[in-house]
Amino acid sequence: VQLQASGGGLVQAGGSLRLSCTASGGTSSTYHMAWFRQAPGKEREFVAAITWRGGSTRYTDSVKGRFTISRDNAKNTVYLQMNNLKPEDTAVYYCAVERSIWPPVNPSGMDYWGKGTLVTVSS
Repeated sequence: VQLQASGGGLVQAGGSLRLSCTASGGTSSTYHMAWFRQAPGKEREFVAAITWRGGSTRYTDSVKGRFTISRDNAKNTVYLQMNNLKPEDTAVYYCAVERSIWPPVNPSGMDYWGKGTLVTVSS
């Protein structure tokens, strides 16, 4: 499975961005998908995940109420809508696939990774 993330950029605090991650190869529509992020000097951390049917989602506490994960299996794409962005959201954001374990919150347990997309939030 190959993953291609896009949508990052520079935004002012309080602004919004929508990240997209498109999968190709394999049966990605039957996999759980997740977003992680890694800020400079910090470990990669879980942000949000969605089950392969899209019926369940999970968020880290710091983004609850501001970020929304969704997916379109017909397009093999998962989205991360990020609203009310804060400077502490600045990081490289990665999408990842987990074939079976739910919730997929452990970076070391993910099966496939995409290249990251940089999100920079200015104060």
